[in-house]
Amino acid sequence: MGETHSEGGHETRRRRLAALVAETGADALLVTRPVNVRYLTGLDSSNAALLVPADGPAVLATDGRYAGMAAEVCPELETLVERRTAEALTTRAAASGHRALGFEAHGLTVERHAGLGEAADIPLRPLGHLVEELRRVKDEEEIGLLREACAITDRAFEAVLPQVRAGVTERAVAIALERAMVDLGAEGPAFESIVASGPNGAVPHHHPGGRELQRGDLVTMDFGARCGGYHADMTRTVAVGEPAGWQRDLYDLVLRAQLASIAAARPGAETKDVDAAARDLIKAAGHGEAFTHGLGHGVGLEIHEAPLMGYDKTGKLRDRVPITAEPGVYLAGRGGVRIEDTLVVRAGGPELLTTTTKDLLVL
Repeated sequence: MGETHSEGGHETRRRRLAALVAETGADALLVTRPVNVRYLTGLDSSNAALLVPADGPAVLATDGRYAGMAAEVCPELETLVERRTAEALTTRAAASGHRALGFEAHGLTVERHAGLGEAADIPLRPLGHLVEELRRVKDEEEIGLLREACAITDRAFEAVLPQVRAGVTERAVAIALERAMVDLGAEGPAFESIVASGPNGAVPHHHPGGRELQRGDLVTMDFGARCGGYHADMTRTVAVGEPAGWQRDLYDLVLRAQLASIAAARPGAETKDVDAAARDLIKAAGHGEAFTHGLGHGVGLEIHEAPLMGYDKTGKLRDRVPITAEPGVYLAGRGGVRIEDTLVVRAGGPELLTTTTKDLLVL
């Protein structure tokens, strides 16, 4: 559950976070979300917390199960071996003379927050999503892990494609995709794979079941590999047997919308404008109400990260932000099409990390 020690990268991230904490006026930030602890230290555990002062070295706390791993992954950090990690660090902050301790309100239950107040007499101040904002822009090491995860995703699709045929169940295809990703070197699937055939394709997050693929079906496969904790996300829709005219037309529409959104994904672009690049085409074709979700989302140590891209979202894209572009049209009782890639926003134009063909494959 650990990862290769990279003191420079993690230390740089902690320094950047410390500067943000200083800007808030708090003396330190208590980081309790496990994914954020991993981002700042390299330690992947189910019970760890990190105290990041505005000035001075960070302190890690974890329990005995992960003490040896912490010593290996982040030996530069002082580590407290305590079961109640957040409480131990709150006590440490008070003992260090800190007068205002920031915390991640979105990462603590009300009950645990009350426990921190009991652990030490120090004012607690919610500081928002500071670490998540840092995580939004990826360094090249992170992008390399995403690139690896996406390459495995591409290869898994190619390996499983011969099994996508009439008579095979959705669940069998989903299991084959996940097995192929692991066989090709993934830690595991990035999320529960979606395989939606025929009328089930009208459900964006359909759970693959026992329905057998049939000739005349469109089949949507949404899946991804996880490598070094980083998540890939790709969707392809294929045809089993020669598609009907309406199916080809729908596919061509979604593909044009997706390509338009990718072209719009540049540093400085408003996220709602990137969404609109796809949504406006789909609306103009009369299917606006059938595009029922946002265009995409950031990816990284979590499958859904900032930024979120939708018609009602605000914010701008920045260089080195990995996102998905996944427009879809869903026609109840008939089926649907979704096409998705993971890409990195770059100053010179988007870098596609998933590179599987987007031609309509007829199987």
